[in-house]
Amino acid sequence: MIGQTLGAALVCLVVLSSPLQADAQTFELSPFLGYRVGGDFYEVAVGQPVDTDGAHSVGLLADLWLPQLQPGFTLTALYTRQEPLVEVRPSLLDPPVAARVTVEHLQFGATQELYGGRVRPFLVWLMGLTRYGLPHDSEIRFSVSGGAGVKLFAAPWIGVRFDGRVFATFDALGARGVCGGYGCVLGIDAAVFWQGEATAGIVFAF
Repeated sequence: MIGQTLGAALVCLVVLSSPLQADAQTFELSPFLGYRVGGDFYEVAVGQPVDTDGAHSVGLLADLWLPQLQPGFTLTALYTRQEPLVEVRPSLLDPPVAARVTVEHLQFGATQELYGGRVRPFLVWLMGLTRYGLPHDSEIRFSVSGGAGVKLFAAPWIGVRFDGRVFATFDALGARGVCGGYGCVLGIDAAVFWQGEATAGIVFAF
């Protein structure tokens, strides 16, 4: 019995320590669940202060491997959706009512794994569009995001993925120039709203 236990432990150790060939992969899909915070963003959507701590999110990541450009490099697409319930007041005299805010991100960019194997830490940076709104109104804004995480592979074709990312959505952009005797100065005004998100998902590699 002891010999069988030691043998099984040795097999598991060899399997976990053996490298995986990431270059053989061409595509990854990663559905995920997460939790996102960022109250200022919800205030912009409903047009007034709200009281919320955040809400759950769902989404999908797709990665196309391009090892010919850089080992561990992928083109990445992200879609994530969140529907928090917030309390708003139609007027100062009315009681608060619940309103559902929809927040969707659709972004594209790149991911760089820091090294291969069964444990793969990575960095990711993306840009695209963010949609937010209420049932009868919605707005679309430019946004960027960046983050880091790790993939843990049990086999070459399946694993788990943990991400932490920060979204920056630009609600208003403006530029103005002032010229004087010493030249011109260009100023850019931007209202930026931040959200943080932590996610966990499954990686399917093809």
